[in-house]
Amino acid sequence: MATAPYASSLFLASSPISTAPRIRAGPCPPSAQPSLRLRPRPSPAAAAAVQAEHQPALTAAPKPPALPFRVGHGFDLHRLEPDLPLIIGGINIPHDRGCEAHSDGDVLLHCVVDAILGALGLPDIGQIFPDSDPRWKGADSSVFMREAVKLMHEAGYELGNLDATLILQKPKISPFKETIRSNLCDLLGADPSVVNLKAKTHEKVDSLGENRSIAAHTVVLLMRK
Repeated sequence: MATAPYASSLFLASSPISTAPRIRAGPCPPSAQPSLRLRPRPSPAAAAAVQAEHQPALTAAPKPPALPFRVGHGFDLHRLEPDLPLIIGGINIPHDRGCEAHSDGDVLLHCVVDAILGALGLPDIGQIFPDSDPRWKGADSSVFMREAVKLMHEAGYELGNLDATLILQKPKISPFKETIRSNLCDLLGADPSVVNLKAKTHEKVDSLGENRSIAAHTVVLLMRK
């Protein structure tokens, strides 16, 4: 079976990725909480190219057929624990709980990455960036996003549109929604008109409704270039 031409593009850090102190984002809407922060981008030096044989999951993946479009769905869920940062779409959201995870626990970016990988017929984020690998401990999820976008372009596709739904009881996301969406567009290299973000509560039902977890769904349409 032919191997994917983009398999060798996956980059892995040779040392744990730095989790530098977060910097404040630009001015927020009046309704937003003043402590909203934008996570800094990892430097290019934080990651290095790795040979395809180091990633058997990608190496074994067949080349996607040259379809005119491809659709992918992503889902992610994380447990919320006290005294952890709550990172959503690369934005530090003020809250008394955050995601328990191996990386930074960004449920939205993980979900988007899985949707893109799924559309390309590739393994999921957990296989490509396993939580058993210490190199991803505390990693900024924008690293995963940029690699997924790179794989998308190398396969000959571009984003048609993206629709994402966050599910959490607290905090209210509306004051931060546009900041999150703007950062998501930046990571995707996409026009805001093709990126949609919604947020729902879970009506106080189960762990999501009891503020014990957070989840996200994403659907992407990829178009042949």
